[in-house]
Amino acid sequence: MVYFVGAGSGAPDLITVRGMRLLQQADVIIYAGSLVNPQLLDYAREGTKIYNSAKMTLEEVIEVMKEAEACQEMTVRLHTGDPCIYGAIREQMDILDELGIAYESCPGVSAFCGAASALNLEYTLPDVSQSVIITRMAGRTPVPEKEEIASFAAHQATMVVFLSTGLLEQLSERLIAGGYQADTPAAIVYKATWDDEEKYICTVGTLAQTAKEHGITKTALMIIGDVVTHSNYSRSELYNPAFSTEFREASL
Repeated sequence: MVYFVGAGSGAPDLITVRGMRLLQQADVIIYAGSLVNPQLLDYAREGTKIYNSAKMTLEEVIEVMKEAEACQEMTVRLHTGDPCIYGAIREQMDILDELGIAYESCPGVSAFCGAASALNLEYTLPDVSQSVIITRMAGRTPVPEKEEIASFAAHQATMVVFLSTGLLEQLSERLIAGGYQADTPAAIVYKATWDDEEKYICTVGTLAQTAKEHGITKTALMIIGDVVTHSNYSRSELYNPAFSTEFREASL
């Protein structure tokens, strides 16, 4: 059996209880060493076989899973954040389907949630933004043409940009081309929830300058939109005394 487990956003105690227990039970762990906090491997029991997939190809990862299955061993494939976001899990699952190897997924705390916690930020503020767009710049890995950054920027929704720290000048250009003003609030969160986390409030126009000033070249998320400064939002109706719900009658 193979379990795809979300490692969480960085802090070793932000993995789910289920994910922790799977690590404790695993015979084999294949972890995404470029992004997963190695402290999570402390949950593994003595004798567990551990592989760093940062140094492996897809084919090599699958071979380890096949060998474990042949020995009736349980494998944990430990991905950063939540595996469903930029985890490249579907291609692994399709091969496991072909091989007849059973698998399950265990969700994790995504880095975009960790980044929000670092800033004490709410992504969905009434009258400011009620939608969150999770995306990335096109680099060596392309994105569909219809999902180009400028197209998304036209919606003026909150945007969280992964895997684009080395492309911040281009990111600013595409955001402004899509409709954001250069002075739109933005944030850069480096290694959210890790011990060496860093966070900086800036603007769309100063993303690249801010990253350069602080030596940030990778492992960061960019958050775009007025929610960053959490101003000019309306009170939630859910807790308004004049608003009735299924559980509470209006009192005003």
